[in-house]
Amino acid sequence: MSGESDLRKLLSGMRPELNEGRYVFCTVPGTTVPAGTAPVATVLEPEGLTLVLRQEDADAAGLAYDYTAGWITLRIHSALDAVGLTAAVATELGAHGLSCNVIAGYHHDHLFVAADRAAEAVAVLEQLAGRSEDVRP
Repeated sequence: MSGESDLRKLLSGMRPELNEGRYVFCTVPGTTVPAGTAPVATVLEPEGLTLVLRQEDADAAGLAYDYTAGWITLRIHSALDAVGLTAAVATELGAHGLSCNVIAGYHHDHLFVAADRAAEAVAVLEQLAGRSEDVRP
């Protein structure tokens, strides 16, 4: 099942949804996910294993973190080879002083933005989607 690759359709149909909770990025040595944690994403780097997980899981496991995020899922099935979605979203958020960390899943793109500005980021993305509906291909 392939995803959408037309940028106009991706933007107009992205339906950003704020997931419940607060999320953090942690790192642990090696390749083992600590017991009692359930990461929503992992990335293996030479320096260690990066975990993206609920803040309360990190706190319970005694894991350090510097950044607390809100997790936004773009509810459109984007093709992994689609061109421009990440750039358009990051540019729009950046124009509003919002940073984002993007992780692509098989079906959806996931954005992690500053937790205290997550609702604002959703509103910015909804405005972008609305403007994109009016753009002719």
